[in-house]
Order: sequence, then structure tokens, then C-alpha cells
Amino acid sequence: MFNVDDIRKDFPILSRKVNGKPLVYFDNAATSQTPQQVIDVIVDYYSNYNANIHRGVHSLSQEATDKYEHARQKIQKHFNAKHAHEIIFTSGTTHGINLVANGFSSLLKKGDEIIVSALEHHSNIVPWQMLCERTGATLKVIPMNQDGELIISDFDNLLSDNTKLVFVNHISNALGTINPIEHIIKQAHLYGAAVLIDGAQSCPHIKPDVQALDVDFYVASAHKMCGPTGQGMLYGKESWLKKLPPYQGGGEMIAEVTFEKTTYADLPHKFEAGTPNICGGIAFGAALDYMNSIGFDTIAQYENELLEYATQELLNIDELTIYGTSQQKTSVISFNLDGIHPYDVGTILDKLGIAVRTGHHCAQPIMDFYCIPGTVRASFAFYNTKAEIDALVAGVKKAKMMLA
Repeated sequence: MFNVDDIRKDFPILSRKVNGKPLVYFDNAATSQTPQQVIDVIVDYYSNYNANIHRGVHSLSQEATDKYEHARQKIQKHFNAKHAHEIIFTSGTTHGINLVANGFSSLLKKGDEIIVSALEHHSNIVPWQMLCERTGATLKVIPMNQDGELIISDFDNLLSDNTKLVFVNHISNALGTINPIEHIIKQAHLYGAAVLIDGAQSCPHIKPDVQALDVDFYVASAHKMCGPTGQGMLYGKESWLKKLPPYQGGGEMIAEVTFEKTTYADLPHKFEAGTPNICGGIAFGAALDYMNSIGFDTIAQYENELLEYATQELLNIDELTIYGTSQQKTSVISFNLDGIHPYDVGTILDKLGIAVRTGHHCAQPIMDFYCIPGTVRASFAFYNTKAEIDALVAGVKKAKMMLA
């Protein structure tokens, strides 16, 4: 049975104090905390078998290689990819998106069209703008409504025979909105367009099945999923990964090098130039083991309870507005107090030991849509509690009293 008090014992950082107050960590959408089980794997790597992989004949290298590739297989199983070589290790979601955008530079031309959504993180906007500048392709945007939902009928009308790529996040990092990606993927494929889904915010809460989704590319970051920073993954259908050229050149991604010509390695190494974050990959696998031991259905159910409770309690505060009121959303609440800058609210909450994110959350177009400078964002994980939410509510009331 799920017991949040037992879960919290796995996370050493949750027992510390900030500004003399018990830490209340509500910045999980930026980075989740790391359990001792994953920390132990990181320490074990550097203590016992730290070595470069794939090219060594000595025992440490072989052991590190086996554990690294076993982690790739864990990720394959978790996301239900058909082949392990469809999992490319990256430094994170941003790296994966840029890898795909770079690859399509040689496949697009003037007159082609790319579709993104109004709910995107900058990492799923800027690379496509850069791609359009390089190729002459046109960028189109799926609009959003006041509830923070995509207007799907407008998306259907944007699709045409010129559409080559569609890029949408699975869940909005700024609002928590869960997008209808099944419909988006299906409709895009009717026009022969490839689809990339940014799963940075979805993977901590749900368990995507890339084969069932029939998605062409899916990207995620380990640091959102109880894993280390600087580590992520790109899933790509084998057929697409074979079409795309390498993103970087160097060691590991080659088959044969001469001064006349270089040939490239097979998947996945074609896209993994240089010495990778070996420990990060292994720890990513350990983080998935940890979260799967709890169960993603259990995680989703508990986090939804936190979301409903926090929404109810925050809305009891006069002159507080929540942005992102979709019926389909995850455990993120973005809000403002009328007439008070979100940075000032966040500063007071920090003095009370409460960690929230303030600003535009790398989603400035969303803030422009609402005509606001930013929001206070509280994002919850399965190790948070209702008592911590009570502390947040009390802190917001105090901030209002001090700043009004």
C-alpha cells in the first residue's frame, strides 16, 4: 500500500531546513528530488566500476558497458519501444529536440510547414524557428483558449499536404494541461507528417506507450523522474532514425574513418558521439526502477488527490487566480494574487521554506496570451503531502497580507 510517510524517508533532502523552516518542495516540474536508492547507484558507479564504455577489453569497461546498455533496455521496456536501438541517450529533452530538428534540416524545403502549439516550452519552439530559418519552411501555431487547452478544431484545419512535422508537448509545464496527443498523432499521420512529443512533464506522472501512441519521436529528461540532471532520452522509430543524419561527429558514432571518407555506426551509436554520461544513463535506469516499484497508476491517483486539494484550498483565497483550468491536467497549479508580482510572492514563500517557481516558466507565449508577466507555479510530486499544501496556503495568505 502507498504510504507517503514511508516514501518520504527515501529522499534525504526532504528532511533539511531552508531559512530555519522545514523544506516544502513544490518545484517538481523543474526538477524532481532524488531517492537514496538512485544516489546509491551513482556512488556505486564512481566507487567501484568507473570506466569508459564500449571500447575497452578490461573488466571495469565491460562492467560499465553492461550496466549502461542494460539501462537502455530498461528505458526501452518502460516506454515500450520495439527495439533497444530506438532509444538514444541524450543530455535531456532539449538535446533530443535539437537532435531531431538538426536532422530535418536536410529533409525540409521552402513551402513545407511545421506545426507547434501555443502551450510549448521554449525548447519546443526555438529549435523549430531555427529550422525554419535554415530551410525556408513555415511555422504554424495551434492556438489555445482561456482554460489553457489547445483548440483542436483549429489544429485539424492547419493540417495540409504541406505539413511535414508536428511538435506538441504531452503536458504543459506552465499550466499542467494534458494535451490530446492521440488525436494529434493520428490526424498528422493522415497527411504523412512526422510527430514529436515533448514528454518532459508527462513522464513523471504517466507511463507512455510509444508503440500504442504510434508516435515518431518522444523525448524525456531523467531529472524530472527522480533521476540525475544532464541525462535524458530520445525515442525514435527505427525508420526515421535511419533517415536522419548524425547530429554530432566524433568517437563512438563511426564505423570507419579515413581522411577520404567516414562511415557511420549503426543505431543507436550513430547519434551518441563522444564519451556519454555513463553514470547518468545507469542512474536513469535506476530511477525508472524506483518509480515503477511504486507504480505509475498509484502515483497518478495520489498526485491527483493533491491537485484537487490544493486547487480547492487556494481558490478559497480572495483575489487569487489560477491559470490553466483544463479538465485534463496534472499536478501543477499556476496562480497569481491580484496586483502582486509573482516574484514577490515567491520570495516570501522561500523565507518560509517553501520552494515554488516564479516567472514565465520558459513559456513566455502563454504569459503573453494571459497578459501577465508570469505566475507562481506550485508543482506536486508523489512525495508531497496535504500538510505541505496547507503550509503553502498559509504562506500565500501571509504574502498577500504583507504585499497588498
